[in-house]
Amino acid sequence: MKVIKILFMLAILVISGGSLIIFSGVIDVAADKPHSKFVYWLLQEARERSIAKASANITVPDLSDYELLLTGGADYGVMCATCHLAPGQKESDMSLGLYPAPTNLSLSYEKSINSSGNNEAARARNFWIIKHGIKASGMPAWGKTHDDQRIWAMVAFIERLPTLTPEQYQILTAID
Repeated sequence: MKVIKILFMLAILVISGGSLIIFSGVIDVAADKPHSKFVYWLLQEARERSIAKASANITVPDLSDYELLLTGGADYGVMCATCHLAPGQKESDMSLGLYPAPTNLSLSYEKSINSSGNNEAARARNFWIIKHGIKASGMPAWGKTHDDQRIWAMVAFIERLPTLTPEQYQILTAID
């Protein structure tokens, strides 16, 4: 019985302390002030493990069709480049203003490939992120407005993006 009372008191203490912190406004939520290293690590680990679990059973289709590059390129140019940039672009107003900073997808696809070099896992991961977005990061859930085929086209384009010259990028992202 004594253990239950102690646990109850600890629960009350944690709830009271948490409420005090939340309602006092002492937590700085400004996007121009980085998290502490511990908080950043904690959020990054939670995000990566959540995405890995959610995308683990996604079946990746054949992404070699050139038409996917054209469809995905047009969508990337309109929906993604403002934050994730284009070949030859180092920053934008949006990429500078978001925290955490969005990955510059024009530089390296390798960041998306897990440590074992598993392209299928990277493709499934990117599909899941594009479709479902990431809470409180600025990354929208494009699955609400785009079907899976269109999202896979963006995945195919993103995979090829780091190999494109600025001129090739302009051709593939041109809208008819």
